[in-house]
Amino acid sequence: MDRSLACACRRHIRHSGFTLLEVLVALAVLAIALTSIYKLQGQTILMSANSRFLTIAPELAQAKLSEAERQDFKDITDNAGDFGEDYPNYAWTLSTEEVPTELITDNKYHLIRIDINVTQNNENNFQLHTYRFYTD
Repeated sequence: MDRSLACACRRHIRHSGFTLLEVLVALAVLAIALTSIYKLQGQTILMSANSRFLTIAPELAQAKLSEAERQDFKDITDNAGDFGEDYPNYAWTLSTEEVPTELITDNKYHLIRIDINVTQNNENNFQLHTYRFYTD
């Protein structure tokens, strides 16, 4: 009887570990999962950078528009620049165009279109278009 018990214990000890095939399958599943997580993390970082740009760019464009509105509208000229050390890699361009309309017949009244373009590293681009009415 002791012999059958010892034999059963040896069988149990012999089969208590993982086979090489089981270990390889587990490693393959782990590799696939980690690769997916790595790609997901990269996409998350990219989306975070894009959302940051889409939050900052409208504020910067509005600030440039406010600067332009402090001038006399007839003195606003096409211009370009950057936002300095506060916002590195951000640049802006401003252009104006007088808009002819049949509704304004008097030459002392003017309607202009102001376009402000904010870019980051020449990759991301935000455009602000607005119209302003002024008199001479």
